[in-house]
Amino acid sequence: MALVASMSLATAKAAPALPSSQPIDLTVAAEKAVNSVVYIKVTTNGKTQTVQYFDPFEDFFGDFFGRGQGNGGNRNQQRQIETPKRTGAGSGVILTADGYIVTNNHVVQEADELLVKLNDNREFKGRIIGTDKTTDLALIKIEAENLPAITVGNSESLKLGEWVLAIGNPFSLTSTVTAGIVSAKARSLGATGGIESFIQTDAAINPGNSGGALVNTNGELVGINAMIYSQTGSYAGYGFAIPTTIMNKVVEDLKNFGTVQRALLGITATDVSTKIDMEKEKGKDVDYGTVTGIYVNEVTADGAAAEAGLQEGDVIIELDGKKIDKFGELQEALVAHRPGDQVKVTYLRNKSKRTATVTLRNIQGTTSAVQNLDTDELGVALRPLTEAEKKELSLSHGLMITAVRDGLMKKQGVAKGIILMQVNDVKLNTVQDFENAVKAANLSTERVLWIRAKTQSGLNRSYNIELSEPKAKEEGKSQKK
Repeated sequence: MALVASMSLATAKAAPALPSSQPIDLTVAAEKAVNSVVYIKVTTNGKTQTVQYFDPFEDFFGDFFGRGQGNGGNRNQQRQIETPKRTGAGSGVILTADGYIVTNNHVVQEADELLVKLNDNREFKGRIIGTDKTTDLALIKIEAENLPAITVGNSESLKLGEWVLAIGNPFSLTSTVTAGIVSAKARSLGATGGIESFIQTDAAINPGNSGGALVNTNGELVGINAMIYSQTGSYAGYGFAIPTTIMNKVVEDLKNFGTVQRALLGITATDVSTKIDMEKEKGKDVDYGTVTGIYVNEVTADGAAAEAGLQEGDVIIELDGKKIDKFGELQEALVAHRPGDQVKVTYLRNKSKRTATVTLRNIQGTTSAVQNLDTDELGVALRPLTEAEKKELSLSHGLMITAVRDGLMKKQGVAKGIILMQVNDVKLNTVQDFENAVKAANLSTERVLWIRAKTQSGLNRSYNIELSEPKAKEEGKSQKK
């Protein structure tokens, strides 16, 4: 090994000298952007949770101690535990002078309190405007003026090998700047289960950098640092940022609608290169007319793509004239659109080029905007059952309705004192369970709450709550995922 290294060194010395040039100056970019990156402290309050546990000695000791569970009784027990108060930290980027800040969803998603600290050490209480798990982005707000808003650049103009800076608060080390290059674009990892079209960089990103800025040499924001690829939990050479092409649309939707208006093509697909490799493993030699692009595995029945004539086995190669080589590029292109937008899709069928105009739809199968639903519109106040109530009513879980006012629930006859047990297959232990079930139903195709409940006398009750009438439903079209 020493000999090889020595020979390599000698060879390098013998090579022609490269033209000398000044190293790139990153100081201007760092100074320009660092004041736009904030430290976010997240506090999650302790919560009471009911957990089930299995007592292996209940049969043996139950009758002896008078618990009455011997001779094959139920050994599944319940107990309440108090989760401790937790704190965490991340980063955020100031987008506007009046206090809108973008960060990662995973930084703030469980926050009961947000404390935002600026680079000049001023502190503000923060509130969540909206979150989007699919892209791992969130928008928060502080009440302030004349803040140093960052200049947002165009992530599409980034080139491989271009210098970038990662700015954030790793390990609570505030205002940390690291440098690297763009290692890859439109990278999909399959790690989030959502939309992935990451900028990959070798700029050091560590815990606490999440939500921070990735900026170019002009100090312009080109990405939001989101995750690392590591087996240790710390930087191992690979960091990933959400491009501003995705961020811009998500932030705008969260401000205007409270939820992201996601436009769907109505297909499941994979990279052509991946499809070719899969077929080779089966011993098949396939020719799709290209080795790049998106292979359509399935077309959703009555979806946007099906209406435009796309079929299983087609290969998408362009969207609105822009070449599409891999799935991440298709996701990034679609996320900029809203339901009702029309896009021109160029694809191959049996190696023959075709084009189609596709009208994109939302998750409910329509072309209108999806409205965020405030659970206050349901018109009920809820609280978890106490342990005494559970024992008295012989229930393991449930939410008691403590007050009812005009709203969707009252219209269906829901009254004070009713105990909600389950919503759309979700058992209700906490108010958060109810809110999550309502949010999921609002974004589903049916938009209905199927509620199972009980009276305090033990009678079963059921309610079907339609969240709203379908909007702008095209005649004769069924809803889709």
